[in-house]
Amino acid sequence: MMKNIRYMLPILLLLASCGNKEKKKEEKNTTPVISSNGQTITFPDTETLAFFKTGKINTDHINADFTAIGNVGATILASSTGAAQNIVLFENPELASNYTQLIQHQINIRQIQNINIKQKQIELERTKDLQLHGSATGQDLLNAQTALSMEQTGLANEKAALIEHEAKLKSGGFNPELLRNAKAGTAYIICDIPENQIGKIKQSQSCNIVFTAFPNEKFIGKTDAVADMVDNATRMVKVRISINNSSSKIKAGMFANVSFGLSEGNFITISKTSLITVQGKNYVFVKKSANEFERREIQTGQQIGDRLIVFNGLNSGDEIAIEGVMQLKGLSFGY
Repeated sequence: MMKNIRYMLPILLLLASCGNKEKKKEEKNTTPVISSNGQTITFPDTETLAFFKTGKINTDHINADFTAIGNVGATILASSTGAAQNIVLFENPELASNYTQLIQHQINIRQIQNINIKQKQIELERTKDLQLHGSATGQDLLNAQTALSMEQTGLANEKAALIEHEAKLKSGGFNPELLRNAKAGTAYIICDIPENQIGKIKQSQSCNIVFTAFPNEKFIGKTDAVADMVDNATRMVKVRISINNSSSKIKAGMFANVSFGLSEGNFITISKTSLITVQGKNYVFVKKSANEFERREIQTGQQIGDRLIVFNGLNSGDEIAIEGVMQLKGLSFGY
């Protein structure tokens, strides 16, 4: 019996030692470290990181039309009450208010310039003549001068308000004079185009339009104008497209895909499986070092096959996650 125990003891010690090693191995920290509000994910060991497959991105030669999402910002309708001016229906109620107030300020300016100021000038000259002949007092002259000054101040205020509403309309992609002179049966589509692609959009350029409401129909539009400003946050420029709407099928607020028929070019593309979208923003995870990923916001264009064109946020040679992306999303955003 003692002999058997003597032989078993080394085996038991060996098993105990192995158990301790396994325990130590299990206790090794594998929890990733999340920092910078989820923007950076650092893994404590390369074994865990091996779960996430990555790939380098490059600039590719693409042959495809440039497609942008647009929406019908306004439609022009004839007035059924016989008004001299057509009706403009805006998708954006704020722009509708700006346009209405702009028209009112234009009417006020004409009233003040052509009637009120001229009348006050005549009254001032009459008062000066009366005072010269002793029929008006100095107070009468002061009152006439004050009345004229008030009309001139009112004119300046009206012009300032007019400029404010005009600027808001133009930032929304609309020229007020174009709207005033537009023919009934016209619709205007507004597209947001990335800043680095705007040089490829030409005025009076034809484009193909497919509306979400009419997926089996193709419409032809014309590029009217490119906005004079770039959105500081999105780096997008608004492009206005006019389209015949004599049938009244097209309604303000409708969405459409607009193809501008751009020539071939070099673009950065990514697999669509690399992309995540959170609250309307697009992100990928860039591998920054052997054990670290960085969440990066990007701006994407049209999809060609299973790849997406990237306009901003990535450089050729960046290495991004192509597998395990949803797990990185959970770590980065906390869900």
